[in-house]
Amino acid sequence: MQFGIFSVGDIAPDPLTGYTYSEAERIDNIIRIAQRADEVGLDVFALGEHHNPPFVPSSPTTLLGHIAALTKRIILSTSVTLMTTNDPVKIAEDYAMLQHVAKGRLDLMVGRGNTVPVYPWFGKDIRQGVALALENYNLLHRLWREDVVDWEGKFRTSLQGFTSTPRPLDDVPPFVWHGSIRTPEIAEQAAYYGNGFFANHILAPNFAFKPLVDLYRRRFEHYGHGTADQAIVGLGGMSFIARRSQDAVEAFRPYFEHYPIFRGSRLEDHMAATPITVGSPQEVIDKVLTFREGFGDYQRQLFALDGLALPVETALEQIELLGSEVVPVLRKEFDSLRAPGVPEAPTHASLVTAKYGDAAPRQPRPNPNRGDNLSGVSPYQDSDPSVRAQFPVIV
Repeated sequence: MQFGIFSVGDIAPDPLTGYTYSEAERIDNIIRIAQRADEVGLDVFALGEHHNPPFVPSSPTTLLGHIAALTKRIILSTSVTLMTTNDPVKIAEDYAMLQHVAKGRLDLMVGRGNTVPVYPWFGKDIRQGVALALENYNLLHRLWREDVVDWEGKFRTSLQGFTSTPRPLDDVPPFVWHGSIRTPEIAEQAAYYGNGFFANHILAPNFAFKPLVDLYRRRFEHYGHGTADQAIVGLGGMSFIARRSQDAVEAFRPYFEHYPIFRGSRLEDHMAATPITVGSPQEVIDKVLTFREGFGDYQRQLFALDGLALPVETALEQIELLGSEVVPVLRKEFDSLRAPGVPEAPTHASLVTAKYGDAAPRQPRPNPNRGDNLSGVSPYQDSDPSVRAQFPVIV
């Protein structure tokens, strides 16, 4: 079971002091938060992609590449990579490069995004959002698995003899999670490819995402990737922890109730009706365990705990409490409850083993005698012909 945190990089005035972080301060704070998550032994740090104020992470690969250089073991991910307003060719190249830089400590979550003004900024139509997400990911999937791609679709120019560079590390693409709020087509696509499915699970009522997760599980089994119980599921969440329950509620209340989307509502109502976990370490543990009761065994739990204008020192304290008081107990509980045969979340190491077994991974090397790919012949050569023979080029 993987536990981690995700940040959307939002900026808002502190309701207690009135101070608003600058963009430079917020970016530095995100880096500090990721480093602390690595230090306390969390498994995942994920960063959202946003192109509109008051959010700052418009270039997740840039920021995650810097974080990769400052951390040792934590998996770096995205809490959304926009498959609609980004070119899938650029996604293929940017994230393959980041995978190399991070030495395999990378996966990503793809989604369509639902911020209306962003689509036309990138020349897209939100009314085509689902179709864009589906088509673009289909292309991305091929770009990471085929040395030479011929492709034609509806939303971008066709490709002839195209090779995305660099090739994925060890010729093993980053694992992909498909994130969705309410779109069954995205759950279907995740199931078709045997990818992971991540349910946001924050702002909606308790277990509102269960029908979508159940659909994904059924279709995962339908496509022959394993039983429904073996499907790869992740959940989001929001938490605030203090030694005493009342201290947590009182400390978090002004940040929650003054944040624009929650203004006018009561924190206690959201605590009762949604997956938000506010309280002592044991109360947070108990509520997260109810997620398993509702969704079944799952592989990844991420918490949002640096938003809503929380001071960075408070967020760092939250990471300490999560890493020392909450996650160790949850690891033991989830491990003891996990049904036989339910897999762990894929990592680069496990994907390499699944593809190659004990053999050496393929290390693509450009062929200096091939300056173009238009013939459909691979522009790569391998130092060991026996390795290349295992992986014929798909044309």
